[in-house]
Amino acid sequence: MTALTKPILRDYLHDALPDADMGAVEKILREDAGARALFEEVRAEEDRGEHTIGAIWRREHLSCPTRDQLGGYLLQALDQARLDYIEFHLKTVGCPFCQANLDDLQKRQAEAAEPVKARRRRIVNSSAGVLRDVTGSN
Repeated sequence: MTALTKPILRDYLHDALPDADMGAVEKILREDAGARALFEEVRAEEDRGEHTIGAIWRREHLSCPTRDQLGGYLLQALDQARLDYIEFHLKTVGCPFCQANLDDLQKRQAEAAEPVKARRRRIVNSSAGVLRDVTGSN
């Protein structure tokens, strides 16, 4: 990261930067009084309630896919254009809001898979004895 700008500082303020960039901004703010002054200016603008199109877009997550779309992405059950967009949004844009949603969906998917596996194992194990009796292969 070369220089801080107001958009970068706004993203920093809203925790909307990738982790590496968040750390870089924090380091610059610790070391540079001019950067801290610019940050205070951005914070004051935010406190006044900035209503630019860009601010509203970021605040309302208008470019973010829905949770259902993220679930479809996780299952690879969307059309290719939507999959490509979500991939771009997550990996290139690095949206922390959507990444958190996706991480939650992955966690829930893993949790839901365990009882299904256990139930299948019980069914197979209980059916194995019945099938042996029916086929007479004791």
